[in-house]
Amino acid sequence: MYISIGRTIAFLTSRAAAAACALLLLGGCETAGYYTQAVTGQWRILAARQPIEQVVAAAGTEEKLQGQLRLVQSIRAYADGELQLPVGRAYGAYVKLDEDYPVWNVLAAEELSLKPKRWCYPIAGCASYRGYFRKAAARAKAQELLNEGYDIYLGPVPAYSTLGWFDDPVLSSFVNWSPDRLAGLLFHELAHRRVYISGDTQFNESFATAVSELALPDWRRRQGLSGVPADARAQALAVRQLMTATRKRLQRIYEAKIPDSDKRAQKAATLARLRHCYRQLSADWPNPERYRAYIEKTNNATLALAAEYQSQVPAFRQLYRESDGWNDFYEAVERLGELDSEARKAQLQQLSARYRESGTQLSSRKVTGPSFSSETCMSAANTPQATGAN
Repeated sequence: MYISIGRTIAFLTSRAAAAACALLLLGGCETAGYYTQAVTGQWRILAARQPIEQVVAAAGTEEKLQGQLRLVQSIRAYADGELQLPVGRAYGAYVKLDEDYPVWNVLAAEELSLKPKRWCYPIAGCASYRGYFRKAAARAKAQELLNEGYDIYLGPVPAYSTLGWFDDPVLSSFVNWSPDRLAGLLFHELAHRRVYISGDTQFNESFATAVSELALPDWRRRQGLSGVPADARAQALAVRQLMTATRKRLQRIYEAKIPDSDKRAQKAATLARLRHCYRQLSADWPNPERYRAYIEKTNNATLALAAEYQSQVPAFRQLYRESDGWNDFYEAVERLGELDSEARKAQLQQLSARYRESGTQLSSRKVTGPSFSSETCMSAANTPQATGAN
C-alpha cells in the first residue's frame, strides 16, 4: 500500500525525516537553502507517485507507457527472485516529472589532479558529487567551483536511489529507455539498496555497475533478446580504452616534478590528443557523433567520474566468480565494506589482479584501441581491461 499525498506531507513535516531525506539523497549543506531544495525536491517526487497498476489501468495512459511499465514490473520480479535484491516497493510507482530530469549533479576536480572533490555528509558519509533538484542551482554551484579553479562536470541524473529510506518510483526521465538500458539501470539502483558503504563512492558505484553487468546477459536470454551488437560493444570498449589511456597519461603528468606551468601545457596537449584520437578512432563508424560530446568536454572531473563507476568493476566480477550465488556474493561485498579503507583497497586490488590473470574474460573479437604514442592513435589491444566480457 502506497503512502497517500496527505500522509506523505505529514511524514515530511517531521524534522528528522526531512533531514534524513536531504542528508541521504544529496548530503549535507552549505546553507539552509541547500536543505530546503533537497527536502522540497524529494517531497515533490514522493507526493506525485502513482502505483504502476493504477497508471496501466487508467483509460488515458498511452499504450507505449503501459508496455514500459509492465516491463518494469517484470524487471522488478527478476531482480527480486533471481538477483535476490531487496526490491520491496521500490519502482512500484510512477511519477511524471515537470522537467526532463529529477536531479542535476555537480562534480569537481582540482586543475592538476584526478582526485574528485568530496563533500561529506553526516549520515551518508562522503561522496564525490553535489546534487540539486533544480538545474539553475546546479549551474550556480558549478560556476562557483569553476571560478575557484576547478575542472567541473555538470550533468543530469535520470535516476537515483534513496538507499531504501523511501520507495523510489519509476520516473518519466527513464521509463521509455530500451529494455536493456532500463533493466541495467534498475539492477544498478536496486543494488545500492542491498549494499552501500558510507563514504566510498568508488566502491558503491563499481559494485552496483558490476551487479548490473553480471545480471544483464541472463536477463536478456530470458527476455529473448540478442546481445549487444558486436560493433557497438567494440566501439564502447575502444572509447573506454581511450579514456583509460588519457587518465594514465595525465596521472603521470600531475605526479611529475615539473613546474605547474609545464603540467598545464602538457594537460592541454593530452586532452587535445584525446579529441584527435577519438576523431580518428570513430571516422568510419556509422555514428561517429555517439561519444563526441562526451569526449569534447572531457576534463579531470569527467575522468574522475568514469573512474568512480568503472575502476573496481573487475574486482567485483572476480568476487562474484569466487562466490556461491548472489547472496554469498553480497555477503562477501559487505565483509569488504567492513574493512578500513586501506585494507579494503588492498583486497580489491588483489581481486582485480586475479581477474586479469584468469584470462577467461578475453573477447574473441579484436578490439582496436588507442595508443597516444602512435602516429595514428591506433594499436591492437586485446587485454582483459579492454574487453570486460561477461
